[in-house]
Amino acid sequence: MGEGTSGARTEVLAARAQVLAAREALDEEFVRLEASARAAVDVKAKVRRNPGKAAGLAAGAGFLAVGGPKRVFRLAKRAVRGPEEPLPVSMLPKEIDAALGSLGTDGDRVRGVIEREFASYLKATEPARRSRNLGAAFTVVSVAFLRPLVLRYSKHLANQIFSTDAKEYDERLQAVRARLGVETQPASAGEDLDPA
Repeated sequence: MGEGTSGARTEVLAARAQVLAAREALDEEFVRLEASARAAVDVKAKVRRNPGKAAGLAAGAGFLAVGGPKRVFRLAKRAVRGPEEPLPVSMLPKEIDAALGSLGTDGDRVRGVIEREFASYLKATEPARRSRNLGAAFTVVSVAFLRPLVLRYSKHLANQIFSTDAKEYDERLQAVRARLGVETQPASAGEDLDPA
């Protein structure tokens, strides 16, 4: 019974040592994860490190928030096609005035007839208007061309925003270790120090 017990005890002690080593490795990973997260979301440090980029990001967000792309598109359209013609002062020639007079004197009934007739006219001529609408075709082509560029730049920008600086990461890692009372562990040769 003595040899079997000592052999089992050796296995139990070895298993316990493995569990303790795994727990220490897990604790170290949690410390590294916290340091990486803190370094990634430290906006003040990112602004201090790259004030030009931060100002550009804020300006771009403001530009989008106030509807800048739409305004720029309208301005470019006006530059290419020229200014739009102003609406006429009066749209009713004498023939239309006479036709309106023949509809009666009840304003609500006349308005209803005009609205229904105009709606049916618009519905009937919609295919012809759509085929003539070069602005819509230009918009579709512009969106098809610009969308991949905007998506690629936005992914690049997101990567830059959430990337961490190695020096900042090391500072955060030391601060977290100091706060938790964990002693500094040297990185092994194959360990990846890049938190991202």
